[in-house]
Amino acid sequence: MRIARPFALELEYQRQMMAVGLFLPAPRQIVQLGLGAAALTKFCWREIPGAHIVAIELSVDVIDAAHAWFELPPDDARLAIVSADAREYISHPQRRRCADWLQVDLYDARAKGPVYDDVAFYRACARALRSPGVAAFNLFGASFKPSFAAIASAFDGRALVLPEVDAGNRIVLAVIGPPLDVPFAALDQRALELEAKWKLKARGWVAGLRRANNFGARFSV
Repeated sequence: MRIARPFALELEYQRQMMAVGLFLPAPRQIVQLGLGAAALTKFCWREIPGAHIVAIELSVDVIDAAHAWFELPPDDARLAIVSADAREYISHPQRRRCADWLQVDLYDARAKGPVYDDVAFYRACARALRSPGVAAFNLFGASFKPSFAAIASAFDGRALVLPEVDAGNRIVLAVIGPPLDVPFAALDQRALELEAKWKLKARGWVAGLRRANNFGARFSV
């Protein structure tokens, strides 16, 4: 975090996790699994005023540090920070169809791979999404291929990857709901709108999706 810009997204993989906005630009409910330094939580809280945001973090120390050192706002009518195990939280029957966006960034101190990385967990994530809904997963490390395969299995093959950024992070987007089949020009227009609103290079997300997933003239998932 830059002290002068505490609500900005400084890392490219965090910015790419906002690519969910290409498909669903005005979410009502955002669920985030993993808090870290609260970069995504703070950004969504400030930039998407129509959304309610719930961030799940197991470690109370991490939550306390985010409040004390990273300017995480206190809970309010639109923001709730919950100390809980992410798998238990998202797998609970009450979480079914609870979110429009799901942003998942679950790593422990060793950061060798996602804390939860199996088909059953990713299926719970899919069940937590409303229709239409979109999820973003941060993958890091040597386990990318099996992790991507598990996500694709849980989302019935409707998973896409963005190009690798930073020190090996790769963002996977997965969707549920009606099929999407639109010209890339339509996604570029949506990206322009997001760039004006969020000041992020959203057209790069569209180009990255097209390049990394071997699309032709249309986007279909």
